[in-house]
Parts: sequence; C-alpha cells; structure tokens
Amino acid sequence: MIVLTKRISVLFVTLVVVLGIGLNAQAAGKVRIALGDVASVETLCFLVALDRAKDRGLDYEMTAFAKEQLAIQAVIGGQMDIGIGTPYSIIQKSKVPIRNFFQLSKLVFFPVASNKYKTWQDLDGQPFTFHARGTGTEAIGDIIIKREGITLGQRSYVPGSENRIVGMMKGQINATIVDLSNKNILMAKAGDRFHVLPGITDPASDEVLFAEIGWMKENKESIAILVEELLRTWREMTKDPSIIDQERQKRNLLSDLPKELLTEVDAYYKEAVEGGLYDPNGGGVEAAKADFTFYVDAGQMNGPAADLKVEDYWYLAPLDAAKAKLGN
Repeated sequence: MIVLTKRISVLFVTLVVVLGIGLNAQAAGKVRIALGDVASVETLCFLVALDRAKDRGLDYEMTAFAKEQLAIQAVIGGQMDIGIGTPYSIIQKSKVPIRNFFQLSKLVFFPVASNKYKTWQDLDGQPFTFHARGTGTEAIGDIIIKREGITLGQRSYVPGSENRIVGMMKGQINATIVDLSNKNILMAKAGDRFHVLPGITDPASDEVLFAEIGWMKENKESIAILVEELLRTWREMTKDPSIIDQERQKRNLLSDLPKELLTEVDAYYKEAVEGGLYDPNGGGVEAAKADFTFYVDAGQMNGPAADLKVEDYWYLAPLDAAKAKLGN
C-alpha cells in the first residue's frame, strides 16, 4: 500500500540538506527554488521535470522549507526566485507583484468519518480533525459545512494524512479529511468501520509555481525551459504514469529514500493520475477561476469570485507559449 504522502513531517527532514543549499548561497545565473515541503514520492514528478530542464541548461538550486508560508515569504523577500504554494490570499491582501505560472497539483482530498456519523448532519456540533490551521483541509471543511448548514464542534489539528488515519484506526479521531492515497488505505484496512462523506467536486489548486512578475520577464529563457519541461512531463505522466519511475531510475532521483518506499512510485502515480491530481494543461485560466471560487467560499479571499481578475494572480505568457510550442 502507499504510505508516503505530501505531509511527511519527520522521516525525510534530512533531505533538506541534500536539496537545500541555503538562502545566502545564490550563485550567478542560478534559479533559486523554494520548496515548502520535503522531497518525497509525491514531489518526484516535479524533480523529474527539473532534471529534464537541467539537461537543457537550466541551472537551479532548491531549498526545502518547513512550511509553505516560509517559502512564500522567501520569494516576497527576494531570497528565492520561484516558490511552491498557493499565495492567492497574500497576493490579494498585500498587493505583492508575485504571480502563479504553473499548477503542480490539485486539492484532491476526501472527508472520512466513523460509521456512527452517517451524514454531515450527524457531525453538527461534533469534533473534527484537520491538517493544520488555515490549510487546504480546513478550507475544504469550511466550504462543506457552509454547504450543509452545520457547525463543527472542537477543531483539532494533526499534520499528515497518514497520521490522521492511524488516529482513526486507534479510535482517537472520528472524522477528518485525508488525501487520496490514505483514503484508499483506510478503506482497505478498516472499511467496515469508516466511510467517505460527500466532498467537493471541483478541486482547487494544492500547489502552484509562482514568482515575482518582473523577475519572470527578466528571466524568460529559464522560465520557458522550466514550463515546457513541466508541461511535457505532466502530459507524458497523464498518458503513462510509469514514466515517472522510469525517469527516477534513469536519473537516480531520490536515491536516499528507503527502497520499500521507492517500490510504491508506480502505484502512487497511477492512483494520482486516475484521481485527477495533475492537470496535463498546467492550470492557467480554468485553474485560476476554480481557485477563486474555492478560496472565496472558504473565506481566505475576498469576493465575489466572479469579480477577481486572472491577470492579477497569474502570469499566463510562459504557459501559453509552452502550449503553443508543444501543442494545445
């Protein structure tokens, strides 16, 4: 079964040393990338695209941060060139000139609950567990309870979908929201005790690439190479998810991970592609509009969503150029 997910917190912190060269280590011509997480099986597709871009001359260094917010602040502060996260709220509130330019993944998460809670109505006033305050899982929860006309009881926070399903199987958590892989693990191991509740049908972005718009215009060639290889990789992965593990072996990526985790790469990407985590078109206008609706409904952006302008949050030129080159 797949046990490695996006929210790994402890086991692979040592990989920060492998990928992170440090905030003050800028070298001439290097593109500095801020990863708001640690390297894992889930980020492998991004690493493949980066290595392909390196073959074409993209010189980069990547630093892993403990939190997404730190990665965003590093880009705003000029210590990093490209960040990974969802900076919509920060862009709107602070008017900083950073823009999204490629959607890496979508928020495909699932509400799961003990069988004593048959419907969302049964959870009115009951305890609920999220990943962390202000994160995608809480945004999803806020949208759903608004839709269902209920209020939750005490909110608890346990980072990591894998940790939350362990808590469920131990009887410590009765209702939460988890990612695709861990939802499937929970149903396979304890489907007689838990079930999936209705979630959201139009998932927003989970992670997008963003940078300061002036920097992107000054570094058109680097951005063009990166976006072309991302789009190429995402399209190949959509057609054949096994390409990611083939490229991992060919390029010796994530070689420090335990072998038992690396054996799950094919299964993870097959499941992820089938679950709709990756957009073969890289996001763009459609992603932006879906994100506006999601984050306004979640209370993280001021709306109405229909009044928000895509160009205020996305710089579309690199993605449009890549599509024109590779074919729409």
